[in-house]
Formats: sequence, C-alpha cells, structure tokens
Amino acid sequence: MIRKLALIVALAAVAGGLAFYVLTIPQTLPADVLAQMPEGDAERGELVFWAGGCASCHAADDAEGDDKLKLGGGHVLASDFGDFVVPNISTDPATGIGSWSREDFANAMLRGVSPDGGHYYPSFPWTSYSRMKSGDVADLWAFMQTLPAVENDPGPHRMGFPFNIRRGVGMWKLLYAGNAPIVPLDESDEKLVRGQYLVEALGHCGECHTPRDFAGGLNKSAWLGGAPNPDGEGRIPNITPGGTIGDWSEADIAYYLESGFTPEFDSVGGSMVDVQENMAKLPAEDRDAIAAYLKAIPAVEGAQ
Repeated sequence: MIRKLALIVALAAVAGGLAFYVLTIPQTLPADVLAQMPEGDAERGELVFWAGGCASCHAADDAEGDDKLKLGGGHVLASDFGDFVVPNISTDPATGIGSWSREDFANAMLRGVSPDGGHYYPSFPWTSYSRMKSGDVADLWAFMQTLPAVENDPGPHRMGFPFNIRRGVGMWKLLYAGNAPIVPLDESDEKLVRGQYLVEALGHCGECHTPRDFAGGLNKSAWLGGAPNPDGEGRIPNITPGGTIGDWSEADIAYYLESGFTPEFDSVGGSMVDVQENMAKLPAEDRDAIAAYLKAIPAVEGAQ
C-alpha cells in the first residue's frame, strides 16, 4: 500500500511538472506576423519613444537634455518581490541590445519574451506595450538604432526564491497578460480611441495608477483609481473622474501634460515630472486625446 501510494505521488509530481512546463512555454510572435512588420521610420519612432516613457526608466537617474537618450539602465525598482534592476537598452552590443534583431525587439515588446527565449518580468511594462501596433514597434526600433551606445552592465535583478524562477512568470501571464482594451469605449470616436491607445498601451499609465493584487496583477476593476507609491512615499493618485483630477476639464488635463501646472497653479512633482516632460514632446492633439479618455472612463470613488 505504501509503495502504491508513493508511486501515485511520484506520478502526480511528474504530471504536475509536465503541465507546468507546457503551460509556461514562452510564446513568441508567429513568423507571418514578424514578416509583415514594416521597416519603421525613425522620425515617427521618436514620438513613440517619448509616449512610451523609455528614458524615464532606462536613462541615468536625474538625466537631463541629451543624456536622456543614453539608455544605459541601472535604476532600481523596489518591490515586494525583490529589486528589479533596469537593464541597458542602448545600442551597445555587449551590455545593451545592440546585438538584437528587430524581431527580438518585437517579441520583447509585444510578448514579454527575451531573445534567448525567457520570460521578462512585468516590471518591464510589456503588459501594456503588448497592445502596441506593430508599426509603432517598428518605428520605435528604427529610432532606437539612432541612439548612442552606452557601455554599462547594471547587473541582474535581486530576487529571492521563488520569484527568481523566471519560468514561473509564464503562469503569471496566463492569469494577467492580454492585449484587449481595458475600458470599452465608443470606437467610432477617433479622439477617444487615440487617447485609449496612448494611456493603455504606449503611456502604460495603469502600471502605476492602478492598484495590484497579492500576485502583482492589476486590479482592473479599479483601473487608474490610485495605488501605493512603489517608492514608498505617499500614493499614486486616482486619475479617474472620481479622483484627484475629477473636477478638471479636458483643457486643464491637456495643459497640465503640456506645462506641468495644475488649474490651482501647483506644479508637477515626484515621478510624474518625467512623465509630464515626455508628454510635452507629443503633438497637442495627443494630449487632448489623453484628456478626453481620462474624462470618459468609469469613475473610481474613494481611492486617492
């Protein structure tokens, strides 16, 4: 009896391990999708770069001016799961992504899969970028090829067990990943559709402004309703119609993104400084579209 029980347990363990292996296999983009990607345009890619906030994490802390285009990484994102060390995404072939192909880049952005076939942690917001249009990915890649190489190895993430097992991210993807729109909106309104794309995909605003559950997944029922500040001080505000900017007009929101000034003549602060500076580089119609989207989404009451 004991021998049979041991055999059953062993078989169950093997079956469980096999199921885990199959379910967590990294899924890359189909070959036909990659083949249909356009060459990309660097000029358009610069706008994608600023909308996507690439410099905010990958440039050196406190970088200014042209130094924001030196993407050597090194910033540390502290979390309950460990410290995520932002990588070098400059064109340096040894310590950056200079040896990547455009297809490698597309798989990283749209599927969260590395060139060597591993899962990326969602500290890299591929979870939002997965909603990007393939043309924008190609344009961004073209622009990034024009940026300087930075020789800098920031080192690995500092994660404890079991979070240091990247294969487990495959299970996380099954629970939380997806590229469907977060908020159903009037798809005939081009301004709203553009705003949704900028907020939910390129700008990845939900990654900071939306609360997370115990496993680090976004609580989409409280989309943009505010969340603890990952830096440990205060909270990231509620930016729905029921929150901090609820009484702002669309024009107020657009002007804030352009100038950094609130309707009360206060100025932007904290990590939002980088975001606002990025948004100021976009066309006015993009900031207007973001404002329209933020006024159209469901209000989350109470969370500030």
